[in-house]
Amino acid sequence: MDNGAMESFFGRLKTECYFGKRFETFEQLEKVIHEYIHYYNNERIQVKLKGLSPVQYRTQSLN
Repeated sequence: MDNGAMESFFGRLKTECYFGKRFETFEQLEKVIHEYIHYYNNERIQVKLKGLSPVQYRTQSLN
């Protein structure tokens, strides 16, 4: 089974939010991860999705 989409997401998450940063608590890290997931799904545009965020693309596809 290929899991390329999730591997790509986790690679981006680590590059953009984790590497080179220190977190004092697990809760702080957890908050950053939740914020990034929201950003990735709702704000981060993706060329392969015609310049839309995943939520925008999905909403447009359903209409």
